[in-house]
Amino acid sequence: MVSNKDRRPVSIIAMGCSKNLVDAERVAFMLREAGYTPEFDPARPRGIVVINTCGFIGDAKEESINAILETAELKKRGRVSKIIVMGCLSERYRAELPGELPEVDRWYGKFDWTSLVSDLEADSNDNIAAPATQAHPWERCFQKEKPKPYSAYIKIAEGCNRFCAFCAIPLITGRYRSRTIEDIAEEVTALASRGVREFNIIAQDLSYYGTDIYGRQEIARLIDRLADIDGVEWIRLHYAYPKDFPLDLLDVMARRDNVCKYLDIALQHIDDTVLANMQRHITGDETRALLAEIRRRVPGITLRTTLMVGFPGETEEAFCRLKDFVREQRFERMGAFAYCEEEDTAAARNFADDIPAEVKQRRLDQLMAIQQDISAEVLASMVGREVKVLIDSHEGDMWTGRTEGDSPEVDIDVNIFTDGNRRLRIGQFYTVRITDSDFFSLSAELIDQ
Repeated sequence: MVSNKDRRPVSIIAMGCSKNLVDAERVAFMLREAGYTPEFDPARPRGIVVINTCGFIGDAKEESINAILETAELKKRGRVSKIIVMGCLSERYRAELPGELPEVDRWYGKFDWTSLVSDLEADSNDNIAAPATQAHPWERCFQKEKPKPYSAYIKIAEGCNRFCAFCAIPLITGRYRSRTIEDIAEEVTALASRGVREFNIIAQDLSYYGTDIYGRQEIARLIDRLADIDGVEWIRLHYAYPKDFPLDLLDVMARRDNVCKYLDIALQHIDDTVLANMQRHITGDETRALLAEIRRRVPGITLRTTLMVGFPGETEEAFCRLKDFVREQRFERMGAFAYCEEEDTAAARNFADDIPAEVKQRRLDQLMAIQQDISAEVLASMVGREVKVLIDSHEGDMWTGRTEGDSPEVDIDVNIFTDGNRRLRIGQFYTVRITDSDFFSLSAELIDQ
């Protein structure tokens, strides 16, 4: 039995990428099963606080440190009783952080947090009961408070074998480790039975999936299997790697109606010298050929990519090639960031960070200005089209949703205006007609159904 001190709040602050969010949801499930009340990203943390950190780039690391420091201040005031830190930042700096942040009560890394609840119980005199049965390791907490209980991220692998020169992720997560197709399908089946309809498939590198356990790329077979599961209405793919891209995946995307015509594929650059120095193992011509093949095989696909400016040695000529590439490809969705040196990476060892910060920022601003105009033109071309949308929220008579070409939190919103007599259902799909657009959103009217 759970004691009369049960249902104590545990504030979970989830930072970083969607892969971290999956881990935070798993921690929340473990806590709830043990008699605690997990609260995600509360405005005012209280009680026990679990901070799931990010350690990818400088800004993310600073944000994680600030979250720890702010929570430490709350602990001094008595609002927070215990601070627990886990995730990528603590995995990478496990030796240094405890001495610098003594206010933290327990530290976990990227993978050893599964003992968090048992450690809490060992520290406590409250006799919080352990779960009666052993939960499956992918079980997660989908509370009513979850913003999108009909949408889930599915992490199909950990780690990365690419070792791009600028990236610290392999240093944090280690070598690539795929989950089996059967295990992933079991998770998706369970979530679909609970009302989840949108599944965002994530890994550091989707392209490599299966190679470590099956001896060959199996992302196409996995997605085909998931598309067969009852209740799965949308499957969306993040993040593919361009080198050795599995072209058979495109056939699945073209053939299966519930596999979104959407692909998030980080390209980073187009200049051959920069790509070689980045250790991307692909050329600009090979990149262009791959993009042409993707668009040929999956007509109407939405491509999202990420590009980097300011990598050591990036000349003005190389940057101009990158700008021309963006104008040429007209990506439906694109993000960019400036190079930030990460210690112990190949780039940090082999290159001086020789491009001034103001030059990096100028290049970033120029690249995003080009993309903003392209995005406005792409969205304007959708006016008059009928599309399927998933409703996420509403305010008054305006309902906000997304198309299959829009991933949660990062892409375009579709705003649907109804009269006061018509209410839509959050988490349900509707067909709408696009009526207007601007740089960052679409307006639409509901088609009677």
